[in-house]
Amino acid sequence: MRLLRPKMVLTALAATAGLCAIVFASSHREAPLISNDPLADNTDLYAFRCPEDTNSIAIIANFIPFELPEGGPNYSSFGENIRYEIHVDNNAAVSGDEITYRFTFTKMNEDPTTFFNIRLGKENLKTSYVCERSIDGGKTFQKIVAAGKVPPPNIGPRSIEGAAGLNKPYAQLVQEAITTASSGETVFCGPVDDPFFVDLGGVFDLGQTRKADGVGSEKSRDALAGFNCHTIALKIPIATLQKNGKPVSMAANILDGDYVIGVWASASRPKISTLRTDGQKPDVSGEWIQISRIGMPLTNEAVIPVGDKDRWNAGTPYETTRELSYGKYFVNPELALYMDDSKFGGAVPALADLRIQSKSLGTYDFRNGADGLYGLLATNGGAGTALDTSAFGKILLQPKSPRSVDLLPIFYTGVPNLPPYQLATGKSGNPLAAGKPFINNFLPVLGDMLRLNMATPVTPRESADFSSLGLVQCAALGLTDPRFNASAKLQWIPNMDGFPNGRRLEDDVTTIELQAVSGVVLAAIGLWYDDYTSGGSPVTPNLVKVLSYNAGPTKNDKSFSKKFPYMAEAHRGYDAGATTVGVRGQLNDDPLGFTAPSAFFIGSGAPNPFTSSTTLRFHSAEGGNATIRAFDARGVLVATIYDNAIAAGDQSVTWSAGSGLTNGAYMLVLDINGRQEASTRIILLR
Repeated sequence: MRLLRPKMVLTALAATAGLCAIVFASSHREAPLISNDPLADNTDLYAFRCPEDTNSIAIIANFIPFELPEGGPNYSSFGENIRYEIHVDNNAAVSGDEITYRFTFTKMNEDPTTFFNIRLGKENLKTSYVCERSIDGGKTFQKIVAAGKVPPPNIGPRSIEGAAGLNKPYAQLVQEAITTASSGETVFCGPVDDPFFVDLGGVFDLGQTRKADGVGSEKSRDALAGFNCHTIALKIPIATLQKNGKPVSMAANILDGDYVIGVWASASRPKISTLRTDGQKPDVSGEWIQISRIGMPLTNEAVIPVGDKDRWNAGTPYETTRELSYGKYFVNPELALYMDDSKFGGAVPALADLRIQSKSLGTYDFRNGADGLYGLLATNGGAGTALDTSAFGKILLQPKSPRSVDLLPIFYTGVPNLPPYQLATGKSGNPLAAGKPFINNFLPVLGDMLRLNMATPVTPRESADFSSLGLVQCAALGLTDPRFNASAKLQWIPNMDGFPNGRRLEDDVTTIELQAVSGVVLAAIGLWYDDYTSGGSPVTPNLVKVLSYNAGPTKNDKSFSKKFPYMAEAHRGYDAGATTVGVRGQLNDDPLGFTAPSAFFIGSGAPNPFTSSTTLRFHSAEGGNATIRAFDARGVLVATIYDNAIAAGDQSVTWSAGSGLTNGAYMLVLDINGRQEASTRIILLR
């Protein structure tokens, strides 16, 4: 069952801030059954317009949570007897997928006589894949990649670059695995750094998030730093995804609704698996059963309660009755109870800055169990808007379900460019009036999907306006920046292409969604916080607190690539325990250790490397700025030895005598692109 198009709008500027309810580690181990089958576990899904090729869209589906880079000898890889699928819906008038990409993987051993994964140019558990595509709703599939390569795990220098191993840089193996499908898509499947970032230790301790700028035990930690996952990455021409085959150059405007797609990913296994007594692989048979899915991040992780999680994983966005049965979990989200002082607001001190409107504009209460905007229904107070009873007012305005107007809709239709879901800019104080357009990812299919308007321009990653807060920052600029708030006309605003209009790798969905639960979506459309006074500035202390809040890590532990497949190179197993994996080196002929931090000593009979010209050799997986500093035993900076730009690859940094270091204990710290925390484990042992 589908919704017919116009008339309506089931969605909120909730999209401005992102989904709903509760947040946390995207879909890593999100349900009881799938947590026991990690090879089939969806972790994250991303969809964004390619920054270096704006005629294409990147769709990235990641699987296998919490991969230890050193987890051998049987390293993580895609599983056999699993169908990994990426689904695309571009036409609400047609039921089901319009495009489906299906991947199946096969493993082989090139040298079964060794316990090593790689030895003498041969690879065990070597993985390849077949990619098929359906453009008729899954009735038929055509093979578009016949024998795709999957790079091996990034084991270590001897296994990868060494003559006794594959004798190639790992970056070359990645490039060799990128292929062009017969239908024109660019494809990569393989291990990568897990791009999601979140402080799991704080979040799962009853929501006690820790800020990125905290200190000591109150400082957030990216729990996924140093972990890998496996990705299926596609780069697809917009004309391939657009329902009528149109390139983006034919879009009517930057919010053209004909360029909206919905994306979700899944994994399925055969119904029957029979174990064997001869040690061979199990026999499988029967129909394929879906056991994992992901659309909008964090839905099953933190919105769906444990009793329904496995059922949710088995469903699709096209099963309307089943999808609607989950609606009750969004209209009164659990996490909102901890942002309400009349409930349990004092129970989670970390959320003290997040408080939901209880008397917005002196009238409207959006706390759990309140009526929100429901009172408008009696008089059809939303006439001419999405809240009109002849449109979807009866769905968006429900009694004692305050978040039905903002948090619920984003999971089911996307956000239309219709009142009241436009910025307060130009509304003259009336939140139901037409305002400044800033989003249209409306695809009226009653189901959980990641929706993206492919016509929306890219915000350059190097722009000063680029923000990991996505549409929240876009809304803030549209309301307050003189470049954008002088009129209510349609205008490109930076970060219009950010989550939840699709999802970029850099988007901080955890912070965005917590801000959304706290009502920032409502504020963006003119339902201001309680401390707003008529005629005064809507940028009140309460709004500032919400916008200033962060849930912890604000970026990934490794920098993303500017080119497909965009994610950072997989962490290397040999470097396990180092927070900067992928940087290695030596001082003259002495190796740099990746052991626990300890100082190197000058004096006491050891040669002083700073009495003459000294060379530090290291390898960096990325280019940027390199800084080498020396600290004494107390952690006090003594000297900055080197500070300059480097390219990616092998480096030799030389400095001359006269650094000012005297006999004593010192620690060398090598930073790449300012990431000191990531480099403190690069310790010279003398």
